Amino acid sequence: MKTQLKGVSSCSSVSHQTELHMNASMLSYILFSCLLLSVQAQNCSVGEIIRYTKRLLEESSVSCPCRETAVSSCSCLPIAEPGHELACFVEGTEYMLKNNICSKVIIGRLNLAFQTQLGRNLCESLARGDQCQYKTKGNVKEFLNKILRTYQAINKPRA
Repeated sequence: MKTQLKGVSSCSSVSHQTELHMNASMLSYILFSCLLLSVQAQNCSVGEIIRYTKRLLEESSVSCPCRETAVSSCSCLPIAEPGHELACFVEGTEYMLKNNICSKVIIGRLNLAFQTQLGRNLCESLARGDQCQYKTKGNVKEFLNKILRTYQAINKPRA
């Protein structure tokens, strides 16, 4: 009878050790994921957004003045008020996607980055107004330059 209990006990011990190992593995995975998210949150994908925006500015030939009339072929995009940048960047890039302005692949990546930052509050450097608020609109180049200036300001080394 002692042999059976001993066998059960050792089997239970192995099972318990396996659970501990699995829990330790899961814990390390969770900690790594949290670390990765915190690094991503601090960086706000700044380098990627700056690189994509510069590429679009190089490709873009649209520099016509923004006129909100039916006959104007120039797109008018929101130039965000402070604190509403992300919401306006989402709105503007969505407009650009729907109207096939610039490279659809790059605009799609920017739009996804902005939506992720807005939805998950990933970019602490930008205020998170949910609604796009603006006083003026600008053409594609002005809109892209606003994105570029905003992320370059975040990217400046802090003294």
